[in-house]
Amino acid sequence: MAEIKLTKNELRNQQTRLAQLEKYLPTLQLKKAMLQAEVHEVRQEISRLEQITKALREKIDLFSGLLATKTTIDPLQAVQIKEVSKRYENIAGVEVPYYEGIAFDDFEYNLFETAPWVDVAIAELRNLAEMRERVVIAYEQRAALDKELREVSIRVNLFEKILIPGAVENIRTIKVFLGDQQLAAVSRAKVAKTKIEAGKEAARRSRQSSTEAVNA
Repeated sequence: MAEIKLTKNELRNQQTRLAQLEKYLPTLQLKKAMLQAEVHEVRQEISRLEQITKALREKIDLFSGLLATKTTIDPLQAVQIKEVSKRYENIAGVEVPYYEGIAFDDFEYNLFETAPWVDVAIAELRNLAEMRERVVIAYEQRAALDKELREVSIRVNLFEKILIPGAVENIRTIKVFLGDQQLAAVSRAKVAKTKIEAGKEAARRSRQSSTEAVNA
């Protein structure tokens, strides 16, 4: 801890600093709580999306044999992603991405020249591709929120465990020193007053003795 000046000015500075720290701490604590809630929510969302993704994979596995069958088209060509759209929202001071939509490359085929299962396979493959992108963005959300939460938690701990206790201790130290100085000053004043009174009494007695000697 840096050495502090044991003065009244420094006492006022430390008291002002403490007031500012105590005023700002609740804001940090609120932000931390908000981020914790957001992180919890996005983790639940990731779990939900991954369960949906797993179910989609299991459905597509039913087409695995058919996908290997030679047809006039390759259903996998229908899931080439053209663009994934996302927006950003400010959550507790951090920009968080959110899924907006997905666009696939144009893919056309003759319905009359393909087996009926192809339509279903393409739809499910696209659903799976979309869900994978949603999971990716959900993980981006969690990463952004986790990073901000770590930084805010560090600041909260800094305030609670170092800065505020440090200011409190500095104020106590200065007050003790100034109190000791005041007591010492009072003691010196009393000693000085006693000496002055003693000097006056000695002078009075001296004058009295001189007067008595003259009268005698």
